[in-house]
Amino acid sequence: MNNLKKMLAGLAAVSMFMAAVSCSDSASSSSSENNEHYKSEDEFAVSADEEELKGDTAADISGQEIVWLADYDLNPQNNNDRSVALSLFEDVYGAKIKFVSADSNEKFSTLANMILSGDEVDMFPYEWDAVPNGVVKDQYEPLDPYFDLMEVDSDLWSDMEDVIDMFEYNGQHYVVPYAISDPLLITYSRKLMEAEGLDDPYELYENGEWNWDSFMSMMNSFVSGAAEGQTRYGINGWFGQAIIQSTGHTIVNYEDGVFTNNIDDPEIEKAELLMQDIASKHLYYPDWIGYFPDDQSTLFFAMADWALGASNAKNPDADLMVVPFPKAPDADENYLCANFAAKMLVKGSKKGEAVATYIKCERLAATDEEYRDVAKQKALVVEKTAAGVVKSYVTEEQYDAIQSYLDPSNTTPMFDFGYGMGERMYGDGEYTYETRGVMNNLTTALLEGNEAVDSWAALRDSWTGVIDTEIAKFNN
Repeated sequence: MNNLKKMLAGLAAVSMFMAAVSCSDSASSSSSENNEHYKSEDEFAVSADEEELKGDTAADISGQEIVWLADYDLNPQNNNDRSVALSLFEDVYGAKIKFVSADSNEKFSTLANMILSGDEVDMFPYEWDAVPNGVVKDQYEPLDPYFDLMEVDSDLWSDMEDVIDMFEYNGQHYVVPYAISDPLLITYSRKLMEAEGLDDPYELYENGEWNWDSFMSMMNSFVSGAAEGQTRYGINGWFGQAIIQSTGHTIVNYEDGVFTNNIDDPEIEKAELLMQDIASKHLYYPDWIGYFPDDQSTLFFAMADWALGASNAKNPDADLMVVPFPKAPDADENYLCANFAAKMLVKGSKKGEAVATYIKCERLAATDEEYRDVAKQKALVVEKTAAGVVKSYVTEEQYDAIQSYLDPSNTTPMFDFGYGMGERMYGDGEYTYETRGVMNNLTTALLEGNEAVDSWAALRDSWTGVIDTEIAKFNN
């Protein structure tokens, strides 16, 4: 697996604030009852008024068990606390989650085979390929019949209305995000910034001055200030998608039930030319590291929030901080490159009410102040190896900043249907220019300085016909 494929595989991983990943080579089952690491009592407990929480719309799901197919368990692992959502689901509603493990590279085929064979499976993690590709393959049920039970029209979901509507497909909602997740963040060292006489990006962000110009200026200054014999870079990690999405524009548009190719948009061109500029000035270090470099050679590290814990552990004295990708010059808002926390109701499931209830529990955990405080306490626990070596942690300042970035009132998350249109659009298998898919080429090729293309015009002309062909499949 080459470096960029590793980065993209990392981006598909769950957030550091979610349950730990648990993978296997073949499907197997696990549940809270047979997990030897399942704690009898959480360190940070959740209290809830059962009658108030259930309200008038609650379904009677006591004793039911959702079959959850994924490459990670929602039940706690390694003697960790239960998530807030799972605590509510188990303690208030009296339901359980049974985990069926699937290898991360095979979980979609496992899902298809289980549906075809009639095996019980109720809930599946949302990933990009779900809509429209997974819906067209008849793998998911719409959640609209359960909106009353989930209280989607209440204040509970009010700040997610626009996000939910982004996912409407053919008049139905197969994806109902309960939170924004996995934000693409720029990690930097305040200590290094001060030593170089550079502004603090977080202060720039707070003052509305964190933009492409300040971003490029800081990288150019840092790289040009290298001592004799020293090699410096402006940025490492994965961020091409964030550059495009910082404009507020998408590669594939969806309006009035029709997909259209937006590759000729001038704002998309500006983003691509920025990638070309970063590459031509040798500001980008393309090799995979996986955390903020600890050798002071690179100013910025771009990756989703799950990488922050390891970055802190590798750089305990660097005073790390995080900001979203900088704002595009003509953007009217702060657009956030992020994922969406959601669960899919699997086709043929007879436990739609239980799945919908679990989604509601996730939404409660993401919004209620008491529950958010418990989640924060859990997230701030320092992770150590068996030998007591610190391997991951997040500071309170970092955590609070990330939560503010994930607040839809502060930033506008971006979603592009192009990522959900199958292998030709997003890619699978070998990560090469020919096979990795259109969306990955548009966010990577010019940064790489790929030999196959030497300009935005060449890249655009190479792939615009493919986009037209692929979206036509979903318009028919």
